[in-house]
Amino acid sequence: MSTKTGKSQRLEFQRLTVRDISSRKGAEPIVCVTAYTAPMAGFMDDAVDVLLVGDSLGMVLYGFDSTLQVTLDMMINHGAAVVRGSKHACVVVDLPFGSYQAYPADAFKACARVLSETGCAAVKLEGGREMAETIRYLTARGVPVMAHVGLTPQSVNQFGGYRTRGRSTVEADNIAADAQAVADAGAFAVVIEGTMEPLARSITENVPIPTIGIGASPACDGQVLVAEDMLGLFSDFTPKFVKRYADLGSQVTKAVQTYAADVRARRFPGPEHVVTAKAKK
Repeated sequence: MSTKTGKSQRLEFQRLTVRDISSRKGAEPIVCVTAYTAPMAGFMDDAVDVLLVGDSLGMVLYGFDSTLQVTLDMMINHGAAVVRGSKHACVVVDLPFGSYQAYPADAFKACARVLSETGCAAVKLEGGREMAETIRYLTARGVPVMAHVGLTPQSVNQFGGYRTRGRSTVEADNIAADAQAVADAGAFAVVIEGTMEPLARSITENVPIPTIGIGASPACDGQVLVAEDMLGLFSDFTPKFVKRYADLGSQVTKAVQTYAADVRARRFPGPEHVVTAKAKK
């Protein structure tokens, strides 16, 4: 293979970087979607900018009631799979509950494992002002951090459920201060989840880093959805902020029902699906 051909192939499959994402402030919207497995990552890779290996996998894949039971090993295993299954998107992996909140040094140890064992570009952690010191500690040591403010699912017990945040002036001011704090600490982008629309719009206008909304505002610099929600693969309940772009769950059910009927009626496997010995000449 010629050097020229090799170079063109490398450029064709060059991944988007953290710098590419951070430069999109106020520019073309950032397209982000969750991915937990190599096949799903491959299906979505060409169309998106960021593949987020979210700790939402605990609910979507494992059937947990919340994200709190997710472990660091789970995130690493799924993060590595998504990196292997993709070539274009910037891959960001969530830090699970308990892996980063206690001390910045503990957070760095978790990040070192995530980055080295998955090959991802960055980590995401939840929290605002209380996590600013940790974000500053991590970024000073070469760990790119995507922040997450507003409705933070790892704090669901503290919030008393998955309610929209920022309804009161005090709460809105606190969330705005959180977003500014994580930006000042060195986060390259921030997810704003489950907030009142005017609040998310205001944060986007005032922080210098890209905002990625989910249940927030169309004014955000990008949007993220859980893939299984937008594809109709997770549950019958569709949150208000989700637009379903397909109903693959019903197609899966129909396909398996057809397969089951074929097996029971002995229509499958047919002659074309089995190997038989060739007749001797």
